[in-house]
Amino acid sequence: MIRVMLVDDHAVVREGYRRLLGLEDDMKVVAECANADEAYERLAGRDEPPQVLVLDLSMPGRSGLDLLRRVALRWPRLRVLVFSMHDSEAMVAQVMKAGAAGYVTKSRPPDELVMAVRRVARGETVLSADVASAASGADGPPPHLMLSGREFDVLRMLVQGLSVDQVAERMHLSIKTVANYQTAVRQKLGVANAVEMVHYAQRYRLV
Repeated sequence: MIRVMLVDDHAVVREGYRRLLGLEDDMKVVAECANADEAYERLAGRDEPPQVLVLDLSMPGRSGLDLLRRVALRWPRLRVLVFSMHDSEAMVAQVMKAGAAGYVTKSRPPDELVMAVRRVARGETVLSADVASAASGADGPPPHLMLSGREFDVLRMLVQGLSVDQVAERMHLSIKTVANYQTAVRQKLGVANAVEMVHYAQRYRLV
């Protein structure tokens, strides 16, 4: 029996996942969480961890990407399947680099999610056809793939309109540290200011 944990901030979406996976004889949803912090606490408190974590990326508070990194460090055997609306090559690259076992977009047919859960539980790496195409279609590695995980998070928050102070509060970092990240991001991307950074993010569909 494949034990599955669902992490998505939309209750209706989680209910849909639970019913879908519950129809399978070899799967059981053992936990549902609405945000990254709740998911981490539930994992830490379980005697028997799930085998597959189905994870959304866009949630209030800590991002799914941040949770993925924390899970990869503490529970390296837990297989994480990202199930997200984001389909950009940049996001796929960051997620797989952070330790995900698979990436399926929410635009795919429901049975593809079911098959992906089963495959990652067997130890396979899974990419849905749309993101696999995006990942293989780049002409060369764009500069943002050289960003560290923290730098990538800072970039996404800044181009979404958050101030340095707000990013620092959300990431539990000092304002000076976030300002340093911002400088490093601009240097690596080759942009001079916030406007150019936003244009870069739009070009590569980072938001």
